[in-house]
Amino acid sequence: MLYGRLDALRDQAGRRLAAELRADGGSMQARSQRDTAVRMYAEQVEQFSAVEQGLCFGRLDTDDGSRRYVGRIGIFDSGDDYDPLLMDWRAPAARPFYLATAANPQGVRRRRHLRTRDRKVVGLHDETLDLDTASPTGHDELTGEASLLAALNASRTGRMRDIVETIQAEQDRVIRADLHGTLVVQGGPGTGKTAVALHRAAYLLYTHRRELSTRGVLLVGPNATFLRYISQVLPTLAETGVLLRTPGDLFPGVSARRAESARVAALKGRLVMTEVLAGAVRDRQRVPDAPVDIELEQRDVLTLTPQVCRAARDRARRSGRPHNLARALFDIEVIHALADQEADRIGADPLGGENLLDEADVAEIRRELREEPAVRAALDELWPVLTPQRLLADLYADPDRIAAAAPMLTAAERALLRREPGGWAVADTPLLDEAAELLGEDQRAAAVRRERIRAQAREYAEGVLEIWRGSRSIDVEDEAEGGEILGVADLIDADRLLERQETGDSLTTAERAAADRSWAFGHVIVDEAQELSPMAWRLLMRRCPSRSMTIVGDVAQTGALAGTPSWREALAPYVADRWRLEELTVSYRTPAEIMAVAADVLARIDPDLRPPRSVRSTGTAPVDRTTPAGSLTADVVDTALAEVADLGDGRLGVIVPAARVAELGAAVTAALPEAAVGDDPALESRLVVLTVAQAKGLEFDAVVLVDPDGIVSESPRGHSDLYVALTRATRRLTLLRPV
Repeated sequence: MLYGRLDALRDQAGRRLAAELRADGGSMQARSQRDTAVRMYAEQVEQFSAVEQGLCFGRLDTDDGSRRYVGRIGIFDSGDDYDPLLMDWRAPAARPFYLATAANPQGVRRRRHLRTRDRKVVGLHDETLDLDTASPTGHDELTGEASLLAALNASRTGRMRDIVETIQAEQDRVIRADLHGTLVVQGGPGTGKTAVALHRAAYLLYTHRRELSTRGVLLVGPNATFLRYISQVLPTLAETGVLLRTPGDLFPGVSARRAESARVAALKGRLVMTEVLAGAVRDRQRVPDAPVDIELEQRDVLTLTPQVCRAARDRARRSGRPHNLARALFDIEVIHALADQEADRIGADPLGGENLLDEADVAEIRRELREEPAVRAALDELWPVLTPQRLLADLYADPDRIAAAAPMLTAAERALLRREPGGWAVADTPLLDEAAELLGEDQRAAAVRRERIRAQAREYAEGVLEIWRGSRSIDVEDEAEGGEILGVADLIDADRLLERQETGDSLTTAERAAADRSWAFGHVIVDEAQELSPMAWRLLMRRCPSRSMTIVGDVAQTGALAGTPSWREALAPYVADRWRLEELTVSYRTPAEIMAVAADVLARIDPDLRPPRSVRSTGTAPVDRTTPAGSLTADVVDTALAEVADLGDGRLGVIVPAARVAELGAAVTAALPEAAVGDDPALESRLVVLTVAQAKGLEFDAVVLVDPDGIVSESPRGHSDLYVALTRATRRLTLLRPV
């Protein structure tokens, strides 16, 4: 643990700073202000460095003859008038860049789109917003059609790019929707749901900076691969303060990655688990079947009866406090009963009169009993202080505990919960959070832990200073010149060094929120929200008491067994009907030829659902080919290699049934070692072999879909999985069916 370094200060400014440090080390308030200023400056530098690909991407020529340049951030003239040189795309004055059409020009005569590579302009396109000159072949609902199609037809890079240059009107409406309340964004494959969610985060932080900079914005994505895929979008939009998390990372200190079956995850996602966890907590509040003898250090023996324990338990439960906080009441009742027993023994009058001990004597007995190891051990056995992790691990490991906590489950369901310790699954995260609510945190114990950690840190700081004193050398030349030779020990002691570390370690809002389970976010954005279980919804609602949320997803793509069947059903327990729906209806990613195939699958999921309308056609129909089952692996390898060679710098996704990902992944990587496989693929790889769950939210230039019938048969929601797999490609799709 390194606290810092102070080099010898020889110049005049340095000596003045040294004098200030020796005087009082600088006030805590002054240091905090300096830390805040430094952090804000660093954030500004990071914003500028994040947009190296070009700040300006558009220009508006208005009817009054003025020109407005639109870009990723706002830049102003340093003169007295503070004139805008570049408008931030989120500013109200920039909105016509996305909304103006020939039919409704909004005061705009011409719109210019600039395409850049790094800082070099590589192309431009002008739109004259005049009905007489509008292109008869254009799409009335699209703005910047040429730039949009150029972006859509460009090769994928393995990372999501921002769409700030090509935001369309229906997307803009969602991005700029009001902060307050719950907004549901329903959209089919390729409609830009994820991009809209990210740009909405950037817009809200720009528009409501004061409110959200202190409370923070949480963005939840389906898996770690997806978060890496989108990780560059917000920095390029000059926003770095959003906390990105997967559902498995929403409980501080836990990163849930353990694999488990869909049936187990579905059971853990049901609301019945709230009853199971409450039963598990009650089961740890024990009443012994027979009297318990407690042998004190003085060899006295006290007896703790079941009646005393039951009365103490009932009083603690009636308090309504969480388990760990109610423990104090349980302790009081038990210790009072034991103290009365001890007082009766040692204070009894031999002549049969009243007890010889007064209240002060009895209070002293209670104090001594609280320190008795045997008494404390008995209390810990009867009403243990628990962490969520311990409660859940103990429950899973013991069939008897499961039976006691979950009588409402069937024997088969209880068997699904049984497992050995070792890591957490994603479905465990909401259960840990629910357990934390039931248990509460004993603040006294937490304070003791903090003080212990601080004492260890202070001891380490003392050691650092002592090492410096022992190795200190004198600069003879400076000493001869009369210079003041200063070292760490001259400027600061261990307490001040530790204090400076604590106050100077200024965490960002996102960092503080990530470590605090009780943090209330100013806004929460959930992508692929249709995959959330009812228990996961409970967790997220705790993180956002204001219910200021953006829920993004497509119920037709729900793959999880405990996932969301309808938005109304998912949200009703928390906001009733007080939520609003926006729909994205145009698919920008998926060509019309591929969407036609996907539409047939969508009809099997729900005949009433309508696929999004594709904005473009590639002229290349999907290839649907059968192959002998015994030759499938070889055919997959050959097809993948041919596609990679044909794509040039594009990216290929090979989507396979989960049961075959290891086998087919090994075969593909043997033929092409730089290919990636599985949960944690290198997204920049030209070829990635992965399952439907791992592909969710991603896109590729081309997709080879292996054994679509196998994907359907793997899950009761197999057709939803197939619908997802079919719509990952931006150019070409090949289906390989074993026969």
